[in-house]
Amino acid sequence: MTTEALAELSDQLFTTAVAAYALAALAFAAELAFGRRSAAVAVAVTSGHAGAPTAAAVAARSLTATALTATPPAPGSGPAGVAGVGDPRDEPASTRRRWAWSTLGLALSGLGAVLQFGVLALRGFGTGRAPWGNMYEFGTAAVLIGVLAYLVTALRVPVMRHIGLFVIGPVVVSLVLIGFFLYAEAGPLIAALRSDWLIVHVSAAILSFGVFLVSATASALFLVQRRQESRPRSTPGLWDRLPSAVALDRVAHRAAVFAFPIWTFAVVAGAIWAESAWGRFWGWDPKETWAFISWVAYAAYLHARSTAGWRGAPAAWINLVGFGSLVFNLLFVNLVSTGLHSYGGV
Repeated sequence: MTTEALAELSDQLFTTAVAAYALAALAFAAELAFGRRSAAVAVAVTSGHAGAPTAAAVAARSLTATALTATPPAPGSGPAGVAGVGDPRDEPASTRRRWAWSTLGLALSGLGAVLQFGVLALRGFGTGRAPWGNMYEFGTAAVLIGVLAYLVTALRVPVMRHIGLFVIGPVVVSLVLIGFFLYAEAGPLIAALRSDWLIVHVSAAILSFGVFLVSATASALFLVQRRQESRPRSTPGLWDRLPSAVALDRVAHRAAVFAFPIWTFAVVAGAIWAESAWGRFWGWDPKETWAFISWVAYAAYLHARSTAGWRGAPAAWINLVGFGSLVFNLLFVNLVSTGLHSYGGV
């Protein structure tokens, strides 16, 4: 096939991938809307309605959200009964329904990831280069890594499948914005990017950015869930169907621990590339400066997460600041500022 034909097929796959993700988001939304909450959670929430929720209420919400979604229930079976918590026979149908919707959402997300990989692969074959030479390709690749990181997390920690709407929903919005505002025709790299360091430096940046996306999502949900768990409630709520604040905080931390060394490597590789291209390792170019700010923010988050008095909400906010600096660096340098890195275009 010609370069033009491959590029056209890549664009068609991009649209199809967005559609698959949109259907996945609808499946995850249906899971939250139609999957009934557990009897244990219902009673636990009610038990705290007169004032601050009891420790038992918070524990019941956390344990039930984890235990009932860890494995799909067998037909006709239910979780072990909890004394005074309701009839466990009420659980299987609603739990199976939630599991079915979330499984559909995961399957569609996987399909979208395969299609999105095809978008980049066809661009790479058509142009004969690594498919992340402009913001359109970088953004597409970073979102793909975010989806893959979520899928791996959901498979390893089954309760995390229930945050699918809050991951895939933003993925759909991001890809639509990338397609409308950052699209660039497939073509050869500009001279400044023709280096083997492009594969090393930019691939590391893409991988870390995508994993940091999952970490930031988990931290944002943690902040909301933490607030919800501290409030007395007497009626069922959406947040009771999501993982506990403790589980979300743990996923956010582990994702950041995984991504931080990769981001460190990306910064170091970028400095080596700069020395090769411009004769200096560091020049406080806007992109270099914000890359360093992002690195400091994530180093501060990891330190805060293990420091008494900073764990919980303060550390989560630092994590969100770190991701915000990454997004600012990606968009500001290419679209607004001028500097040595302002050559990628859109």
